[in-house]
Amino acid sequence: MSVTRALESAVSAVSADVLRRQDPELADILLGEADRQATTLQLVAAENFTSPAVLAALGSPLANKYAEGYPGARHHGGCEIVDVAERIAVERAKALFGADHANVQSHSGSSAVLAAYAALLRPGDTVLALGLPYGGHLTHGSPANFSGRWFDFVGYGVDAETGLIDRDQVRTLARTHRPKAIVCGSIAYPRHIDYGFFREVADEVGAYLIADAAHPIGLVAGGAAPNPVPYADIVCATTHKVLRGPRGGMLLCGSDLAERVDRAVFPFTQGGAQMHTIAAKAVAFGEAATPAFSAYAHQVVANARVLAAGLAAEGLVVTTGGTDTHLVTADPAPLGVDGRTARGLLAAAGMVLDCCALPHADVRGLRLGTAAVTTQGMGEAEMARIAALFGAALRQESGILDEVRELAGRFPPYPPMGGVS
Repeated sequence: MSVTRALESAVSAVSADVLRRQDPELADILLGEADRQATTLQLVAAENFTSPAVLAALGSPLANKYAEGYPGARHHGGCEIVDVAERIAVERAKALFGADHANVQSHSGSSAVLAAYAALLRPGDTVLALGLPYGGHLTHGSPANFSGRWFDFVGYGVDAETGLIDRDQVRTLARTHRPKAIVCGSIAYPRHIDYGFFREVADEVGAYLIADAAHPIGLVAGGAAPNPVPYADIVCATTHKVLRGPRGGMLLCGSDLAERVDRAVFPFTQGGAQMHTIAAKAVAFGEAATPAFSAYAHQVVANARVLAAGLAAEGLVVTTGGTDTHLVTADPAPLGVDGRTARGLLAAAGMVLDCCALPHADVRGLRLGTAAVTTQGMGEAEMARIAALFGAALRQESGILDEVRELAGRFPPYPPMGGVS
């Protein structure tokens, strides 16, 4: 059997037909999930559809290889081929984001943040980050998370009227608490972050600057959002979301911190690298370097702006009055429902999204994004339609699920030719 045919055979070993013969129970689950994704609208801001090429790398024989360490310095034999895959991923990430160094081994965004803290901080150090009620992530000081248990977090917030980051508060808190590090980044902030401002404040108080760019990094790759790399000491990111790669994380930094970052990932916080995932990251980085991806990233933002305007027209209160990114956060209260109830109504109508905290309100709102539906080929016209369906579902009108399924059916995430079955 040729090498090409061997690879094709290995990839096909994860196909639905093979799995159905060996384990029909799991095959039904996988096929059921594929059907769910194809027949409902995926509006979760942290999700996307990878390309078939990324899926092929994830299901490749690289999943079998143990590779603790780094290329050329592994703790297991037989790594000469996977070393090449990781070097390609690293070089592509560096070129894509203009970084001196990239570590592509982090298993998730949270593990990337953990590694950044491990590289720069010691337990008990003070860290300034966006407070969780305003869109901060669990790794930004939640008492249920390692970050809140090991470090002294001080939270900054957003302006009560505009919903924008309160710069005066950031500067005042930094001067008062003199943090060892400042974190800028959010899971629910729909506007661009001014990395230059945070760099200025960090320099003023002698702090490291960590940019948690998990959400906007795909937009950065496509030239549709500011790049944090020139400003932050370490950039933490995920490789899924808008970037459209496999679920995983990465870190970007200057050459001065490269060794500390690498040691913080392995051996301090992780063991063996997931080589199939790293290969899939390399595929995604290659895709993100194309003009087609740049067009996609800009379309994601255009779609989000239309969707935000449509939701406002339906009566929801859109946080900050709109968006610069793929993210939209909104309060459905004017329609007579709270966030959790609204999410349930929307799920029943085939629109899948999340709840989130709303600034200066002890209630939950809605968080949604346009990355996945844009990957499917939807544009501004479809976003206007989704907003109308959104409002109709919250008003509990009938027949919405059928309309959602009809819309989703016109834009399959994996068309029959070249997709997955």
